Amino acid sequence: MTTHFRACNLCEAICGLEIEIDDRRVVSIRGDAKDPLSHGHLCPKGVALQDIYNDPDRLRQPMRKKANGQWEQVSWSAAFDEIATRTIAIRKQHGSESLSMYLGNPTVHNYGSLLFSRSLANAIGKPQMYSATSVDQLPHHFASSYMFGHSMLIPIPDVDRTDFMLIMGANPIASNGSIMTAPGISNRLKAIGKRGGKIVLIDPRVTETARVADEHHSIRPGQDLWLLAALLHVIIAERLEDSGRLSSLSNDRETVKQLVADVTPEFAAGRTGIPAETIQQIAREFAASKTAVCYGRMGLSTQSHGGLCQWLVNVLNIVTGNFDRAGGAMFTTPAVDVVGRSSTLKNVGRWATRVRSLPEFDGQLPVAALAEEILEPGDKQLRALFTVCGNPVLSTPNGTQLDRALDGLDLMVSVDIYLNETTRHADFILPSTSGLEVDHYDLAFHALAVRNTAKFSPVTIPPADDSRSDWQILSELAKRISPKGGGFAGFKQRFIQRTMQKLGPTGLVDLGLKLGPYGAWSSPFRWKKGLTLARLRKQPHGIDLGPLQQKLPKCLRTPNSKISMVPAVFASRFRDVKKDAFQQQAAVDEGQTNAFELIGRRHVRSCNSWMHNSKRLTKGKTLCTLMMNTADAERLELPDGEPVSVTSRVGTVELPLEHTDSMMTGVVSIPHGYGHNRQGTQMEVAELHGGASINDLTDDNVIDKLTGNAAFSGQQVTVSKKPSQQ
Repeated sequence: MTTHFRACNLCEAICGLEIEIDDRRVVSIRGDAKDPLSHGHLCPKGVALQDIYNDPDRLRQPMRKKANGQWEQVSWSAAFDEIATRTIAIRKQHGSESLSMYLGNPTVHNYGSLLFSRSLANAIGKPQMYSATSVDQLPHHFASSYMFGHSMLIPIPDVDRTDFMLIMGANPIASNGSIMTAPGISNRLKAIGKRGGKIVLIDPRVTETARVADEHHSIRPGQDLWLLAALLHVIIAERLEDSGRLSSLSNDRETVKQLVADVTPEFAAGRTGIPAETIQQIAREFAASKTAVCYGRMGLSTQSHGGLCQWLVNVLNIVTGNFDRAGGAMFTTPAVDVVGRSSTLKNVGRWATRVRSLPEFDGQLPVAALAEEILEPGDKQLRALFTVCGNPVLSTPNGTQLDRALDGLDLMVSVDIYLNETTRHADFILPSTSGLEVDHYDLAFHALAVRNTAKFSPVTIPPADDSRSDWQILSELAKRISPKGGGFAGFKQRFIQRTMQKLGPTGLVDLGLKLGPYGAWSSPFRWKKGLTLARLRKQPHGIDLGPLQQKLPKCLRTPNSKISMVPAVFASRFRDVKKDAFQQQAAVDEGQTNAFELIGRRHVRSCNSWMHNSKRLTKGKTLCTLMMNTADAERLELPDGEPVSVTSRVGTVELPLEHTDSMMTGVVSIPHGYGHNRQGTQMEVAELHGGASINDLTDDNVIDKLTGNAAFSGQQVTVSKKPSQQ
């Protein structure tokens, strides 16, 4: 019996784990009480790490699809040889623009795939890169790039020291925090009240987080922009803004005043459904609180005004002085600096999609355009796709269209451990080792955490001899398909690739730690005590590097080292949206038809689509239901528990109806990540709890025009009885 300590890599909370192993068998998994970030907290997903390792459905050897559509197991060398030959042939005939890559959410939870997916991207060619970023947090990165100079300079709520937390479109108790690494978030939120503080939640649904909030206010989906603008209107009109140190570190305050001057609480009330008096009260309390922070997440990001919302969240925190100070929104100081001295300000719109001309951001195109880039014939049509740890058929807009498009590819290669709704279309599936079989250092979520910590996770269970980790698969693919020649640029790319292969993920992280803010090479006085990977390995529970600290203006990557409060692209887009809004009447005409606005939701026992094959997480009552306000259901004579049809412009799904008083009238909700009912998958538990995919309803033509992010929240649907019951 051996005991191992590591961080869970199934969600953003990165909870510390204590795992007992007996001869490659997991005996127990529990929270690590000595972990400096999670302090023993563990959600149900962490215990399910063993389910992935033991899952009989998990692929362990490369699979190749035969001409008759059946699968056969092949050797690694045979798979790599054929993939390289076919990829090079497609590139030679159709150009590098015909090759593409999609990175799924789990990529960021594995430092090997996160680091070496760039090698494969460089080998393929950058013009056709897609990822889950543009169905999730792209508005955060977009706002940060323009306002602070780098896409990873994302302000994090200092939840452990704040006195007033305004939460908009987020359910951190279900997500364990998101763009806010905060394990044990329930206790952290309750602590705000214990020290005399207050939590105000804005959401169309009474969520799990509402149970610990002091106030909950329902808001019409997609209208958060007007609440944020009205809050700023009140604060500025009543001269409640802070004129302290941030005044000299930011510009364009007068422009903010002009932009929100006509967005009164009364106007916002008509759009949001929140009374003007309540808006005024929230604004005054937020500005008067000793410390306060506004935090907006998925409900704000995945709507048609997502970029504007995340911009105004930052503006609200800055104007009230709750930025770069304890208890407000602060930048982290991770042990591995993911920002460095670079800037991403120029990494916008350098190329665009072929069909709709949707702009690139930081090397990636909006994934809402992926299906049409495959389906639309002509020059530079997508013909080959590599997917890495992703299931875009279930997680991107208009999944039915993408499902159809994938069948038309000349070559599809999936790095994945399952035969699922997306990989069933692949010609090759290359399965990597599971989470317990690899070492790990969390590059992304230490950089988004509510406290600065560092932790290295060694291998828990040695992998089988003939297995490959993600980084080994990606590195080998990159080596084999990289174009030859290319002059100095090509030589440089191959040199970097060979150097990365030689160092591997551990060598790269060791280098990052040594060069980081606490590192042995960061100062001539630190070489004896500064961080190195070897020293971090000796701390199996991780190390505490302290609370978030003030970092302005040194951390900014803008040309003048100041916060750009109102970038021109945001001001222009806000004026256009405001003009349209003033010409319209109220956002929703409630209670007259079977038309509703659709929102998603998440369960603590689920993580997108990739945890649904665990029996311990999917047991119990069906979670994939259509939530509808009881009054709406009774008006339409739709019985509780009976199946209903939900229809949008792009499709129809059927699923059970759930009556509830937690939903705002005129709004319905379907959880994200389900829909495991397509033929050709190999997921036993998922077939029993398949549910319906919300993304068979979401419209790929409805996006945030500013950022290109998918606009899931507030999509228009109709609800009726299942045809056989009418």
